Amino acid sequence: MRGLKGKRIVIAGGATGIGAATAERLAEEGASVAVGDINLAGAEATVKGITEAGGTAVAIGFDLGDETSIQELVYRAATDFGGVDGLFNVGADLSPDTLGRDTDLLDMDPAVWRRTHDVNLLGYALTCRAVLPHLLGQGGGVIVNTSSGAAWGGEPTRPAYAASKAGINALTRHIASRWGKEGIRCNALAPGLVLSEQLVRAFDQEQLDYALDAGRSPRLGEPADLAAAAAFLLSDDAAWINGQAWSIDGGVSLRG
Repeated sequence: MRGLKGKRIVIAGGATGIGAATAERLAEEGASVAVGDINLAGAEATVKGITEAGGTAVAIGFDLGDETSIQELVYRAATDFGGVDGLFNVGADLSPDTLGRDTDLLDMDPAVWRRTHDVNLLGYALTCRAVLPHLLGQGGGVIVNTSSGAAWGGEPTRPAYAASKAGINALTRHIASRWGKEGIRCNALAPGLVLSEQLVRAFDQEQLDYALDAGRSPRLGEPADLAAAAAFLLSDDAAWINGQAWSIDGGVSLRG
């Protein structure tokens, strides 16, 4: 893949799952990776695997729901690596207390909506805002946000989660439209159901079977599938792709 060797990438949510797989893939391609996560032990484990394989990475504890913590993540990455060339936003609150209580509108708990949007949407806006001056100051850079097929799936539950992901699509288009002419590329990945540790805990077997039946592929997704797509969008091979939200879901969503 062209244009990742020597790049300095911040991963906001890289302790496990898609974020960890992407950190590993980027390091394999020659990038230096700042692995940020509220789960610092998990981020450190990801970094240990990367460095033992000969890659360059640092672990940074941060909270996607806290603005000061977000600013510190980007500052640390820029200080350790001498700058920042890209950002991969992949964190979300998938906890039973948040996603597990995101039922329907009649049963909604406003606190669930606030927490969902504070982390999943406002957190992304704040990470993008923190990294943009670094990218603009060097003449360009790349942001990849993690959306979801839930943004347009019309599910009977999880409306707060779906709304936050639809907001990420709008945020992505805003950044591409506002700063694309200044060398900023911003795209989004919209995964289907990916067999990461967090998502497997969040869904029962009936939901997993339904997701498999809904797709046009013979299996569910793996974190490495999303890592490959994220690495491509962060690379120079994707230089003419901007403002897009790609469905990476085994053919569940057929959009054109």
